[in-house]
Amino acid sequence: MKVLHMSTYDSRGAGRAAYRLHQGLQSIGITSQLLVQSKSSDDQTVIGPHTKLEKGIAKFRPSLSGLPLSFYPQRELTDYYPSWLPDTVSHQVKQINPDIINLHWICAGYLEVQTIAKFNKPIVWTLHDMWAFTGGCHYSQNCDRYTNACGACPQLRSQKDKDLSRWQWYRKAQALKGINLTVVSPSAWLAKCAQMSSIFQDMRVEVIPNGLNPSRYKPVNRQLAREFLNLPQTKQLILFGAEKATLDKRKGFHLLQSALRDLSQLSSWRDRVELVVFGSSQSDQQIDLGFPSHYLGKLSDDISLSLVYAAADVFIAPSLEDNLPNTVMEAIACGTPCVAFKIGGMPDMIEHQKNGYLAQPYKIEDLIQGILWILEDEQRYQELSDSARQKVEREFTFEIQARRYLSLFNSILKR
Repeated sequence: MKVLHMSTYDSRGAGRAAYRLHQGLQSIGITSQLLVQSKSSDDQTVIGPHTKLEKGIAKFRPSLSGLPLSFYPQRELTDYYPSWLPDTVSHQVKQINPDIINLHWICAGYLEVQTIAKFNKPIVWTLHDMWAFTGGCHYSQNCDRYTNACGACPQLRSQKDKDLSRWQWYRKAQALKGINLTVVSPSAWLAKCAQMSSIFQDMRVEVIPNGLNPSRYKPVNRQLAREFLNLPQTKQLILFGAEKATLDKRKGFHLLQSALRDLSQLSSWRDRVELVVFGSSQSDQQIDLGFPSHYLGKLSDDISLSLVYAAADVFIAPSLEDNLPNTVMEAIACGTPCVAFKIGGMPDMIEHQKNGYLAQPYKIEDLIQGILWILEDEQRYQELSDSARQKVEREFTFEIQARRYLSLFNSILKR
């Protein structure tokens, strides 16, 4: 069996998850390749632009793909990707001639949705957010228009039914009609959203969680990790991190900021805690977080990330909406308990008061309670840490994920 994965990136966000699945399939003896628009790794099985011209074109495709958004100058500054830019991907796919194609995150001008119908191969589409079945948004912000036909898009601040979101929804609905397509969601929550959508409601939807390499993300000596990162040895460290960590409102940094300010008012904790942030550098504007803060900037390699998780006492994921974020899975693999709101795919990874804490959505007081509950009892903390690691070994290794995908691929090819 020859599997071809397709993803805009191989190391960022959803691209990291796609690359891990690619590696997982290779580890169990499956021929697997990953076709990307932007390649960061030196892995020969990852196929990206080769020539200077190809790399230059790939660099500008994300900006070009966003040109239709200029007609909506009042739109919300959220991720919103039109899919209209012509591509040459079908020619590459034909040359590779895989038995099955696994689509991942294909936005930023990588793949025109009409191209999918040209592959003439069985397709599995792994969802990393809601984009595949919406008019362009990646998370709907509680809008349910994707269950019908989009239009009058709140994120575009559009009042017209026949707007960019309706046009994109229609193009997706037409392009995906009648093709051999199976949908995979890493989380139960996103699977339910897909099944409710007007585009995927009649298609097969499976839940297969993402996985990671447990030998790369694992508990290591906390003191050594802190020494390597130049972090304080005597403080309890709260960790927060994501792509565009402090800028993307969906990741909830503003809620964490409020929680930390309130926590700093408790005299017994004021001198015990410090904050560590990755995915963002400290801005010129001083942000009052109530505690001393350490900004580590952007981290993308496994070694640096695993050291950061191991150095922390607790990881906070205050997202407003999220699928199955890599950060939470990576943290619990390193034995670091997590606190998150009970939304999206968080309950798939965090078992309340067993390996972390699930706060009631958007309640700052409960977020604080979760932080305190994890940090205040040393014996309980060790039990949480052990349970966190065991959860990953039991459910989220990339070998477990790969074998579940292999079973799915076999069932599709035998039809």
